[in-house]
Amino acid sequence: MPRQEPGPAAVAMSDEQFASLPSGIDLCHQTFGDPGDPAVLLVMGLGGPMGWWDEELCRMIAARGHFVVRYDNRDTGRSTKLRQHRVGRTDLLRALVPKLGGAAPYSIGDLAEDAIGLLDHLGIDRAHVTGVSMGGMIAQTMAIAHPARVASLVSIMSTTGRRTVGWQQPSLVPNLLGRSGPTRDDYIAAAIRSGELIGSPGYPPDPGAARRRAEVTYDRGWIASGVLRHMLAVLTQPDRTADLARVTVPTTVIHGLADKLVHRSGGAATARAVPGAELIEVPQMGHDLPPALWDTYVDAIVDTAARA
Repeated sequence: MPRQEPGPAAVAMSDEQFASLPSGIDLCHQTFGDPGDPAVLLVMGLGGPMGWWDEELCRMIAARGHFVVRYDNRDTGRSTKLRQHRVGRTDLLRALVPKLGGAAPYSIGDLAEDAIGLLDHLGIDRAHVTGVSMGGMIAQTMAIAHPARVASLVSIMSTTGRRTVGWQQPSLVPNLLGRSGPTRDDYIAAAIRSGELIGSPGYPPDPGAARRRAEVTYDRGWIASGVLRHMLAVLTQPDRTADLARVTVPTTVIHGLADKLVHRSGGAATARAVPGAELIEVPQMGHDLPPALWDTYVDAIVDTAARA
């Protein structure tokens, strides 16, 4: 008889746990589903803790026969914060102009090594890797640097690192460089405002859900300097275009046609760079993961994994 997949509500979810990596980084992570199923590693973007991969979305993927892992990148959530690396907006401005020689405390490559270390900790030899925004950059880097560890790749609203594609709408720059304020309420207000600026115009967020996400993000360990360090890693990343030509695993690229933070050209360039990649462009999708599109993401992740 064919296997009967459980509904999302029946999927087991672990408590939050920690992986201590040889680098000294501790990563907080959580799993969904049966460890005997093929693993799907979900990599979140800039400043985003693992909760930005909604619990219900994780359960939906697990219910389709996968062991789902989500985690806090370094400098987010309950993972290690690298406060000893002091950065400021002057560092961002220097990184924006390559000839000024801006530097970052760590790189996209370091964040990719964190993810590989988490797979080692969990005893996962090979995973289907999905990344969003900066997480897509991390996922691409994993596939390039560790091809034996990545079974399939889904890159969502991300780019190749080439500065002539995937640019930000100039009107967003003041918001990106602005300070959210010193209090919890200040952060929540700024997070809601940012979500409105970059979100999907065709799928506006529920105001209550946006506020709850901001509250949980702050309470789980949000720090402004961590966001700046992530931004520096993004701004100093290499152009992966040539290296992506060596990626041979099944790959799907998803990008919103209304994305103001990472222009649709970033997704198109990624799909062109990876041989045989499928490009899914979604009208009225911005730079977020609206619930109305969860089926689209789940289908892409599961179908890409099935091609591996």
